[in-house]
Amino acid sequence: MTLKILLTDATERLTQATSSKGEAQAMVRMIMEHLKGYNPADCVIHSTDSVTPWLEHEVNMIVSRVEGGEPIQYVLGVARFMGNDFKVTHDTLIPRPETAMLVDMITDRNSQRTDLRVLDIGTGSGCIAISLAKALKFAQERATDISPAALEVARQNAAALKAGVTFALEDILSASAPVDAYDIIVSNPPYIAESEAETMESHVKDQEPASALFVPDSNPLLYYKAIAAYAIKALSPAGELYLEINPLFADELSAMLRESGFTEVELHPDFYGKTRFATAKKPANG
Repeated sequence: MTLKILLTDATERLTQATSSKGEAQAMVRMIMEHLKGYNPADCVIHSTDSVTPWLEHEVNMIVSRVEGGEPIQYVLGVARFMGNDFKVTHDTLIPRPETAMLVDMITDRNSQRTDLRVLDIGTGSGCIAISLAKALKFAQERATDISPAALEVARQNAAALKAGVTFALEDILSASAPVDAYDIIVSNPPYIAESEAETMESHVKDQEPASALFVPDSNPLLYYKAIAAYAIKALSPAGELYLEINPLFADELSAMLRESGFTEVELHPDFYGKTRFATAKKPANG
């Protein structure tokens, strides 16, 4: 069997599994980069090469797992975010392109500042904290999560990407806030209401950690309220809060931040036009 035949078959199977030829082709590119270090040009150059039994087995195994509903990032154990490869497991969410917009927002607004003290609450794979540590000048980064398994993944990512981040096991719902400890606090906490699960794709709701996705219908701002109460104490005067949010509760969240004492509360869209982020400041005389 030639490489061209193997990849054509894999693309056809993945197209049926995802109902998207473009997504299937992207997955095949990821598979070949992961297994052989091949880019698309390499695949063309080697298209007539006979494949080894090992390569045929590995490609078919990966495709079969994706056909079974497993996200390819979990199958490969890696996800691309902000130009870097992050290890991911079923203990961590798969980093999303929208979240990269949140990182860009922070770095764009603080590109000229140095020695910022930054906290990432609910770090998961560490993608936000690590990306900020690499982008901001001499930032002092701390990241927390409730999951020991997720923190281990984050530590491995920080080591692999040579990012200076301190990690700590902490539950924001019971955390005690230090005073004036941070210049920036960022979080992408659980924000999907449980009732929304029925409309979600199965490879998300059935594969990614529920504790990092869902909040009770009766209290959709559960984590945001805790983050706001923590941040209003932990941020330095004029310190900044950055949040990824659920568009369904944007107005309610905005009002809650103001009631918690924040100023300059703003909502921002993602590249789909959905209200996806909120920013706020602690008063300068706070």
